[in-house]
Amino acid sequence: MNPRNKPMLHARLTYMNGVVGFLFSMLMATTVFATSSATSSATSGATPVSAEVHYDITVRLDPVARKIEGRSVITANTPEELTLVIGRRFEVMRGRVDAEPFGPAATMGRMRGWRILGDEKLPRRIEIHWRGELAALDTALDHHQTLGRNDPASGEAGTFLPDSSGWYPFLADKLASYNLTIELPAGQRGIVPGRLVEETETADGYRARFEFPAPTGGIDLMAGPYAVDTRTVRGAGGKPIQLRTYFHSSIADLAPAYLDSVKGYLGLYESWIGEYPFSEFSVVSSPTPTGFGMPTLTYLGVEVLRLPFIRGTSLGHEVLHNWWGNGVYPDYAEGNWSEGLTTFMADYAYKERESAGAARDMRRGWLRDFAALAPGQDKPLTTFTSRLHGATQIVGYNKAAMLFLMLRDMLGQDTFDRALQTFWREQRFRIASWADLRHAFEKASGQNLGPFFDQWLTRPGAPVLRIADAALAKPGSGSHRVTVTLEQAEPVYRLRVPVGIRTAESEEIHVLDLESARQAFTVDVRNRPTEIILDPDLRLFRRLMPDEAPPILRQVMVDHTAETILLPENGEARSAAETLAAKMQNRAPKLAMRADGDNLPAVPLLVIGLADQVDAWLAKHRLPARPDVIKGKGSAQAWTVSRPDGVTLAMVSAADVPSLAALARPLPHYGRQSYVVFDGAKMINRGAWPTRSQVVKLD
Repeated sequence: MNPRNKPMLHARLTYMNGVVGFLFSMLMATTVFATSSATSSATSGATPVSAEVHYDITVRLDPVARKIEGRSVITANTPEELTLVIGRRFEVMRGRVDAEPFGPAATMGRMRGWRILGDEKLPRRIEIHWRGELAALDTALDHHQTLGRNDPASGEAGTFLPDSSGWYPFLADKLASYNLTIELPAGQRGIVPGRLVEETETADGYRARFEFPAPTGGIDLMAGPYAVDTRTVRGAGGKPIQLRTYFHSSIADLAPAYLDSVKGYLGLYESWIGEYPFSEFSVVSSPTPTGFGMPTLTYLGVEVLRLPFIRGTSLGHEVLHNWWGNGVYPDYAEGNWSEGLTTFMADYAYKERESAGAARDMRRGWLRDFAALAPGQDKPLTTFTSRLHGATQIVGYNKAAMLFLMLRDMLGQDTFDRALQTFWREQRFRIASWADLRHAFEKASGQNLGPFFDQWLTRPGAPVLRIADAALAKPGSGSHRVTVTLEQAEPVYRLRVPVGIRTAESEEIHVLDLESARQAFTVDVRNRPTEIILDPDLRLFRRLMPDEAPPILRQVMVDHTAETILLPENGEARSAAETLAAKMQNRAPKLAMRADGDNLPAVPLLVIGLADQVDAWLAKHRLPARPDVIKGKGSAQAWTVSRPDGVTLAMVSAADVPSLAALARPLPHYGRQSYVVFDGAKMINRGAWPTRSQVVKLD
């Protein structure tokens, strides 16, 4: 699981693109909204810019009554025309710009905005008072529903006010620093990204003040009945860093272990990249299955935090985002590089530290995931902004991470690390693009990397490779010579293709520079070669051939052409099957029109039913029975079959209706598996059919 949700800045920009455009036309604005100096100077130098916009906010919350009331003073050191925005659900009680009342407001969707004319007299002061009612906290939402919801919600168990909800007034298209004071009833504690300057708690209530002095993209607020544990550690150069856990009482005992893990990750990334950019880091629990990362903190569901593997995986990913994403901001107009780089330096790096085999398994998973996409379903990396569904994660996280792997293989570890350290020094608290990253790697390596970045960033899809021919040539002096011919489909990529040459004694890896659609290479080896293997260690991002990628469940989850057959015709079983199909595919299932006929659709199929229905359906269509590895085990099974025509079939079989209904929550998380066995909602066995390398035997 990767808990990272849409980054704050992108969440704001997504809706603000529409809001600003609408307000522009509605208010008959005559000035183009200028880019802030924080944005325009993103590549101009090494010294971080100070924010030209500053918010001073005080907000009072009543979680039980779900009420919010706030006052904000915005100081803007810019003469340009501005747009002030707040969520439409909030009532603005008073608003002034330099002692003048607000003009007319325009609304679009859930947002309301005001045009603020340009003025050369600086600084400009905007004061606004607002109040409103928050949505009720819904703890019944699942992970995907929680990630996709941006309502400001509150209840006694917790409050979450996402930046994208417009819960506080802000200037559109502007990075800003802020001071923010939270007031809550006794027994509640609150937090926003930034440094905790002071806090008090009495019988009358709780009050805390935070500051964020660097320009940032937005503010998320969390509150709850938290027990807080604190530890001070020393970062690079002896700088004190405050570590905290804001945990619900049910998991308070986990605090020491989480603090230990955060300390370890800070040490790892300070030595790898550079100084941690903030003065604290907090792990905050949520009553919903949340997974968010913000500057200085991560917000994770209580049940997520209980999982034993989270401290060794997702937690480090979120800590690293304080460098990539929340320390250097992606230029979303050019594509979000931060998720791929974070995946590479966190999730994948941990696998490399575990073992070479574990890292290879992760690379295999990335390539199998990509093979599960229908041709044309993926988009270029320059269009990736955030994870919306499985297909975007496969591209924006996995493909991008493998781009960095191939780049490191090409440049070497020392050059790769030196480039990232330079990028960090030059771009802290700035908006940076893929082009800025490329410049850092070119500067460190002395190479022109334009062709490499261009083909991997601007093209959809991936190269399709095969060994067209391999033969022994006449042996050279003291060696054996083999000729290998590689072919790739159009459009042609410039690739460094690893090829394994196996002998009776060993296996050698040779990297062949492929630059055309068909190219022959001659390689000398000391011992007589017996086999040629294409990319045996899976270090090249490519679309696997069908024989290289046996089917996994994800193929029917992310392939938009996939259809579904629900074997139960009515009643509770039918309802449970429909719910499961929708959860697995994250959409309403596309029911196959020929479900009862002899001929099956020539697209990936998801088939769901009770055990006797599934067995009868497989026999009717002369398809293999359930595999021995899962037969007779657990209360439900899911597995994949490659049909004779090469199309993927995914079967889901349950012993009874309760067993079928129990799969709705866990099964969608096992897309990388070829088979899974459940006892109720508990997974008891899983696995993937083995991959098969492209191998040519030599006579």
